[in-house]
Amino acid sequence: MAATTHTVTNQVPPLVGYDVFAADRVLSEAVERHVEPGVRPVAREELGELGRSAGSAQAREWGARANAYPPVLRTHDRYGHRIDEVEFHPSWHRLLGHAVEAGLTDAWGRPAGHVRRAAGFLVWTQAEAGHGCPLSMTHAAVPALRTDPALAAEWEPLLTSHVYEEGLRPAGLKSGVLFGMGMTEKQGGTDVRSTTTRAEPAGGEGEYLLTGHKWFCSAPMSDGFLVLAQAPGGLSCFLVPRVLPDGTRNVFALQRLKDKLGNRSNASAEVEFDGTWARRVGEEGRGVRTIIEMVAATRLDCVVGSAALMRQAVAQAIHHSAHRAVFGGPLIDKPLMRNVLADLALESEAATVLAMRLAAAYDTDTEEERAFLRLAVPAAKYWVTKRCPAVVGEALECLGGNGYVEESGMPRLLREAPLNSIWEGSGNVQALDVLRALRREPRALDAFLREVGKARGADHRLDAAIKDLLTELADLEGIEARARRLVERFALVLQGSLLVRWAPSEVSDAFCASRLGRDRGTGFGTLPHTLGLASVVARARPVVD
Repeated sequence: MAATTHTVTNQVPPLVGYDVFAADRVLSEAVERHVEPGVRPVAREELGELGRSAGSAQAREWGARANAYPPVLRTHDRYGHRIDEVEFHPSWHRLLGHAVEAGLTDAWGRPAGHVRRAAGFLVWTQAEAGHGCPLSMTHAAVPALRTDPALAAEWEPLLTSHVYEEGLRPAGLKSGVLFGMGMTEKQGGTDVRSTTTRAEPAGGEGEYLLTGHKWFCSAPMSDGFLVLAQAPGGLSCFLVPRVLPDGTRNVFALQRLKDKLGNRSNASAEVEFDGTWARRVGEEGRGVRTIIEMVAATRLDCVVGSAALMRQAVAQAIHHSAHRAVFGGPLIDKPLMRNVLADLALESEAATVLAMRLAAAYDTDTEEERAFLRLAVPAAKYWVTKRCPAVVGEALECLGGNGYVEESGMPRLLREAPLNSIWEGSGNVQALDVLRALRREPRALDAFLREVGKARGADHRLDAAIKDLLTELADLEGIEARARRLVERFALVLQGSLLVRWAPSEVSDAFCASRLGRDRGTGFGTLPHTLGLASVVARARPVVD
């Protein structure tokens, strides 16, 4: 083909070589807001380093390769010995190692630790989301283990370490470890109380032998796992190490890896226990109560992870539109495209502001904030993760056919987008959990209403939405069938109140008009045209030096 017929024009440069953290005004503002002054310089420095790494061509290549070459299960060695190992591409280890070294498993013991970690998680998983699973599980195992001071003393320093060591060895010989989790089984799924895995006392204090299966075991290459099993005293929580202190492998038979829609760089497995050695965590019969703090922490990561996917998708859409010329001018300046981009930017900003507010509540750790989290976490998990696939799908469309091509990275984001809505309890589970909190913990509703009440009087649409929410709560007839509708209102009112307090007026005005005042259609790009949409888009545009 003649070279003159293949001149490349009007193609968008890749969105690489930029600071993902500094280019995100919403996230940067949240860190300034929620981190105390004495800690801000170190937080800015660490997040800036992570942001520059996440925006580098190298990190993007690592992400692409980790997904192009997914993990492989090795059940036996060449001699027929059972080894049950998962082999990952080197890019996976580079991503995971960089994350651990950046402190993304260390939140519980350092100043503003949850805000710093959540911001870092939001930044770094934009390069690749799959390896966020072991990061989340390792981070979230800490509060469950703290129910047993001896176990916490042994494992917490390793879980929060900034050293990544791949490979299976006794935990005592490693400088840092990763954790996974196994709760669901074939016959029960979400109904963990139907667990059939048995735990028989093994003689030593707190020692048991497990027999059974787990239908989904996350991060099976990890050093340890928290699992549920039926002990003589009822459903209980156990710590299962992969390698025993004497160096022998624990019985941990990986049957197969799941072939998943997305999240392909990460391994999810089916595992069989047959006389598997374990230590009980917490009291017998109180397994759900013991592991619930781990579940709550991973639910917050679902919110943060979805916010990260939204932010990357919207950044790509705005970047593309800013550099693509159509019909005589930049695509970003066309009124209809501007409306679409502004609508997407609103959703992304609301998700980020909410995620960071929840992280800040973990850092504050007062009775009031714990009550607030009890209601706000499942409501946020329900709504933000539900919005993620729609946002990513619309952002992909902004790139046209180029967005449908794997090289753009957008298909990988779209495949990943539904995961967080399913992980750690799907939509109905979150909605029912909100109802449970309303029935059993009245302080949770009081704390929630005090939080949204901080913005009362600033926007009439928000005030009306709060009033409507209270009216909805006063009518308990058929409440379970209306649970999704109710939880959606909880989340929107909370997002609206946070934006009214902290976002520029053009952002809060557009959000309240479209999400609370309902002055929009059912799709993206249907905002009132009289709003300051250009400013909303400009605020969300990533700046590349």
